[in-house]
Amino acid sequence: MSHVKAGGTAKNTRDSAGQRLGVKLFGGQKVKTGQVIVRQVGMTKRAGNGTKLSRNFTIHATRDGVVKMASRKVRTFSGKSVRRTEVTVE
Repeated sequence: MSHVKAGGTAKNTRDSAGQRLGVKLFGGQKVKTGQVIVRQVGMTKRAGNGTKLSRNFTIHATRDGVVKMASRKVRTFSGKSVRRTEVTVE
């Protein structure tokens, strides 16, 4: 009588597609109103003049211009100062 023992179940078969996060337009590049500049999870980059932050933390341009990225100090909730990149459109 032929018999094969149970092979068990695979647990790591699920996978999801990437979210395509990251910087879409870098400093010095031209941008039009409404274009996505940065897609991110959380506020790793801050929205400055000429940009707006949407509900999922995506940074969009509010006017035509050139993207500029600058580093500045931001105070966190605990009072600690940390460097964050500020995205502006000039």
